[in-house]
Amino acid sequence: MTGTIRRLLQREAWHNIQKVLEKLYPADISLVMRDLDAEMRLNLFRQIKNIAKAAETLSELDIEIAIPLVQTLPEKKVGEIFKKMSDDDRAEIISRLPDDFARQILDQLGTVESQDVETLLSYPEDSAGRIMTTDFFALRDATTATEAIEIIRRRGEEAETVFYIYVTDPLGRLIGIVSLRKLILTRPETPLKDIMNTNVVKVGIHTDQEFVAQQVERYNILAIPVVDEANTLVGIITVDDIIDVIRQEATEDIFRMAGTDSMEIVYADNIWKISRIRLPWLIITLMGGIVTGYFMWLFKATLQTTLTLVTFVPVITGMGGNVGTQSSSIIVRGLATGRVTIDSIAKVIWREARIGILMGIFCGLSVGIVALIWHHEAMVGIVVAFAMSASMTVAATMGAFAPTVFHKLDIDPAIASGPFVTTSNDIIGILIYMGTATLFLKYFS
Repeated sequence: MTGTIRRLLQREAWHNIQKVLEKLYPADISLVMRDLDAEMRLNLFRQIKNIAKAAETLSELDIEIAIPLVQTLPEKKVGEIFKKMSDDDRAEIISRLPDDFARQILDQLGTVESQDVETLLSYPEDSAGRIMTTDFFALRDATTATEAIEIIRRRGEEAETVFYIYVTDPLGRLIGIVSLRKLILTRPETPLKDIMNTNVVKVGIHTDQEFVAQQVERYNILAIPVVDEANTLVGIITVDDIIDVIRQEATEDIFRMAGTDSMEIVYADNIWKISRIRLPWLIITLMGGIVTGYFMWLFKATLQTTLTLVTFVPVITGMGGNVGTQSSSIIVRGLATGRVTIDSIAKVIWREARIGILMGIFCGLSVGIVALIWHHEAMVGIVVAFAMSASMTVAATMGAFAPTVFHKLDIDPAIASGPFVTTSNDIIGILIYMGTATLFLKYFS
């Protein structure tokens, strides 16, 4: 589909493009746009004549792609599109725009819509308040099932979703929740207070969006209410926004673990900007390699005495780096999903250390036997086996420990993976290997 649309754009076959777009869902259009350059994206987006469809397509796009697109569209067209978007989607895009441009868009919205967006923007980035929507159903506990259903029929288009009916007291405080299914199956005269669930899963305005995603995943709910300090219901977060959060957080973690940044999506065709994003972590890796080389130089006397030790330097550093990366990836993922907590972290680190010991012994014995058979010198096999076992044990422990330290320091633990763990374990592996060889130097033949 992307190839077809690209060819139509190159031929400027606007009528054919419009016919294709009419048959595609907004999610499909956004998927096609990700593979186009900036100019083609703009030309394709301009061919979406249905404003509601254009708004939904813009909401489906990665924020890094949506921002440049919005900035190149006519101001009037942007205003029309934003009027059709939900509050949370508007807020996400407006928060990334220059202040003057953002103010122009807000001025085009109605007073209520503008105030709702500004309220969302007042909450911290990546918080529940920032990604919630204020379009929801909230009824009093004395409302009967029949009355509730009638209200839904009349006002159904106003809310983003009607999966749940939220029950509040006269002060707007959340006291219960009723699923749409339960409401339909209930006797018409039954008041909501008799069928509502008072044990409501909810989050605060300032709750981190990752924790919100964990709650939705844990309790398998389609929307989660957001309350303020007084337990007043101020909004809800729907499952589609949670999916966006999960995708966003996972993307950030994967890019950071690779030592790069999600902005690569925007600069897909700009090799200079992508290189500039990747370079800092590679410089760290480079410096780590120089430090490793320096330590090997310090042990030059040992290497000159037994040159066969050089054979296993890549094996020692490579295995340590791999084991460390495995452990750090497990911990980073566990912290992100909530399966690893500060209370359980000591147990998890101890588990990874024991795994490192077990794998280290097995790999150490294997490489030791290879060293013995290859070089016909028992001491080389012993040194390599011991160093391999020790470095893999330390690497596994380091890989689990480093993300924990970053997490405690309120730094994204994903940055502890990849280049950082690999480089540090290279240095530690060389120190263990060369130190062990130096201690046993007098036993070499």
